[in-house]
Amino acid sequence: MNNNLHSHQSLRAKLVHKLVGLSRRTKKAILSIFDCVFLSVLFITVIYVNQDLQRFDFMGVGFVVFFSMISLSLSGVYRSVLRVFDESLMKHVALYFMLLFFIGSFLIKNEILGGIFVPDLLIYLSLSLFYIWYSRLFFKQLLLDEAPVDHSGNVLIYGAGTAGKALLRHIQNKKEYNVVGFLDDSPSLKGGYISKVPVFASCLAPQLVVQNSIDRILLAMPSIDSKRKAEIYDFLESIEVKVLSVPTLSQIMSGSLNMTDLQEVRVEDILGRNIVEPIPELLHKNIKNKVVLVTGAGGSIGGELTRQIVRLSPKLLILYEISEYALYLIERELRDLTDITIIPIIGNVTDRSQVERLFKKFDIDTVYHAAAYKHVPLVEANPFVGVINNTIGTAVCAMQAMKHKVETFVLISTDKAVRPTNVMGASKRLAELVCQGLAIESKTQFSMVRFGNVLGSSGSVVPLFKKQIEQGGPLTVTHPEITRYFMTIPEAALLVIQAGAMGIGGDVFLLDMGEPVKIVDLAKKMIRLSGQKVRGEDDSQVGIEIQYAGLRPGEKLYEELLINNEQSETTRHPLIMRSFEKKYPMSEITKLLSGIEAAYERDDIFWLISQLELYVDGYQKSHLYH
Repeated sequence: MNNNLHSHQSLRAKLVHKLVGLSRRTKKAILSIFDCVFLSVLFITVIYVNQDLQRFDFMGVGFVVFFSMISLSLSGVYRSVLRVFDESLMKHVALYFMLLFFIGSFLIKNEILGGIFVPDLLIYLSLSLFYIWYSRLFFKQLLLDEAPVDHSGNVLIYGAGTAGKALLRHIQNKKEYNVVGFLDDSPSLKGGYISKVPVFASCLAPQLVVQNSIDRILLAMPSIDSKRKAEIYDFLESIEVKVLSVPTLSQIMSGSLNMTDLQEVRVEDILGRNIVEPIPELLHKNIKNKVVLVTGAGGSIGGELTRQIVRLSPKLLILYEISEYALYLIERELRDLTDITIIPIIGNVTDRSQVERLFKKFDIDTVYHAAAYKHVPLVEANPFVGVINNTIGTAVCAMQAMKHKVETFVLISTDKAVRPTNVMGASKRLAELVCQGLAIESKTQFSMVRFGNVLGSSGSVVPLFKKQIEQGGPLTVTHPEITRYFMTIPEAALLVIQAGAMGIGGDVFLLDMGEPVKIVDLAKKMIRLSGQKVRGEDDSQVGIEIQYAGLRPGEKLYEELLINNEQSETTRHPLIMRSFEKKYPMSEITKLLSGIEAAYERDDIFWLISQLELYVDGYQKSHLYH
């Protein structure tokens, strides 16, 4: 007997496992076919009980069943999954069935729908509601009974709205966590219950975490703005509990969410920077139906520029990149995003003959020049390499753009070009001077866009901190007072495109980076929101340590965007300013470029440094060159 029972349970488990493993489309198809057959049998049975089958038209049955299936589809029954089926979906089903009843009654009374009586329709729809409800509960329970119980700890859900409720159902169905309660700021929800789970005022979070041994707080408020999200993170930071957030509501509702999809705190959420909607006219001006070239296309900014560009319908996109692997990755990614023709070219911006062939071969309209060496300490240790690539490389590309009558040339610059204490920043300021000089005598519209650090770029401190936290520390910060501006890569790329579209010739555009952030404060926030303590803050030796390594060669405590704060004006975009700065005639810049190449040949580093001091306002050489 026991063997038979075990065999039955094993067979059931295998069947359920096989069903769960099917694609969502297949499962929806099976369920809809099952519903259609059952509802047809149900309606015929109702009519058979109440009247002679010879007296009615089967077309009427088909009509009612067809519109029943349409109603189920519109109610969202097939968009959701069995695991998250609940009363709210049944309410939608009931509403659509009521609508079907009124339409059917009208058609019956007007003798449009023959062989069916109104009571038959009412009984059928009532029984159909019972069938939908209990069939879903049956299948739901069948799946849940087979789901493994694996509580990973006690959690609180922050947000008792639609996303929070959906997340609770998801967790309860999959049995992955034990939800102790909700946190919510709404007074009307405080003290209530959702599916037997209590709702607490968010201010009670610290004591709830201690009393219930809470492992993590799940932020289920995907639609709130960045400022509000930053405020919540500021509050949760003091609790020193791991915080995860739900990426999108649609993931939960569709049933595609896995708990591994919950995101750790992103730095952009901590910063609370709200995105300003782009101006469509500016986005399309230099790209739509144009041949566009992006140099440094495999880099952080260059790569994101290409992603944004393909969405704006260029005629042709050319990727120019020195790294074969980086070029391979970005080309493969873009081909999955678009059918636009993409030309990948491996090349160096300092290779004059190759760059000339590139401009000869393609009738280029717009250039985004993102190719650059940007790692401050590395360029400081290799000054000629940095200047040759960043300055001479810009000159090579810009002169070919002018020669071949390119409409627009946009140089990606940096805040480190302002009163630089490093060769990297000085080399980018020289690149700006090249474009400013060419703009005086060229029909090509040259413009420069200057901004600070972008989150997630190569060499960025944020991925480094994440890695160090995962390893248990320490986190390395150069100086306790060092500050930086931050912006997301997608936002920076969108603003670059829009700024370039506003140029009139020789413009230096500055992106509004928001408030500067102390790097040590950023490090502490990331530690606390990962559920760890900062060692030494409470006189204990528990937690992750922050170590100060000292400023690196060429590194500044803070960055600036303007050389002269009085020489700037606003533009039609609230996050883009235009700066008016000192220029040199191109004849003088050409002599300087020739001198740099000659100094490179004789390895005269001190001559190079002397020219940086002469031409770059505010340049201060590091101790390496004293």
